[in-house]
Amino acid sequence: MTTPDWLPGIRQCCAYWRDAPMLQHTLEALEREFAIESDACIDCAKGIVECICGLIIDELDDPTSPLKPPEANPTFGSLVSAAVRVLKLGDVRDDAFRKVVSQHHKLTTALGDLRNEAGPTSHGKDAFISKLSAHHRRAALLSADAIVTFLHEAYLDAELSLNTTREPYEKFVNQNALIDEYALVSADTDEDGHVKIFISLPDGSEIPLAAEASRLLFYLDRTAYIQALESAKNQKMLDSAHLSESETNANNEVIQ
Repeated sequence: MTTPDWLPGIRQCCAYWRDAPMLQHTLEALEREFAIESDACIDCAKGIVECICGLIIDELDDPTSPLKPPEANPTFGSLVSAAVRVLKLGDVRDDAFRKVVSQHHKLTTALGDLRNEAGPTSHGKDAFISKLSAHHRRAALLSADAIVTFLHEAYLDAELSLNTTREPYEKFVNQNALIDEYALVSADTDEDGHVKIFISLPDGSEIPLAAEASRLLFYLDRTAYIQALESAKNQKMLDSAHLSESETNANNEVIQ
């Protein structure tokens, strides 16, 4: 397993996006390949950057004016470029960042070229190539970590669109607290058994919401949903048993 010092930014970012399966699989592969001193960890590091860029683009891209690369398999450069644009990074500071991205891209291809040129006729240079490969792997991880850290911190500072964001409710602590402070909630049940919720706003307007009990439980409390389901199943069995008993009694009365 890699030493945390090699990729602290990547670890922090992957912990934040812990529900992104491809990112987590790529991190596992990166740790595994680096631990066995395999050059495959270089591709994994590059894959981490691509995954992060994809997540940021999907979260921040404007569907009315998309910046996401249209290709099915976009290049590394186009993904990073799109991520930078959706994050609206355009000041002087980001010129240095673009240089880091460029150097990382070169790092991910240089070792392959070097090993291909050395090949089986390296005449005793295998030890040198092996030592250089180790430095190259660490450099690739460090540069990928720098890119991911920069993008992730910029993302955390970005203003998310509440209309399109896929971030969880817990992400918006301040906004939630403000609504809860000034909005009042009341509830009723209509003739169909649906719960009707009324949100009263400070300006005097009211937002009506209607939902079935099952929908409320499913989205708000999954444990309570399961409890309600089991209770309903038991009641249905009792109702069926009572119905069967009533039918039997009715048939007996007819026969008599």
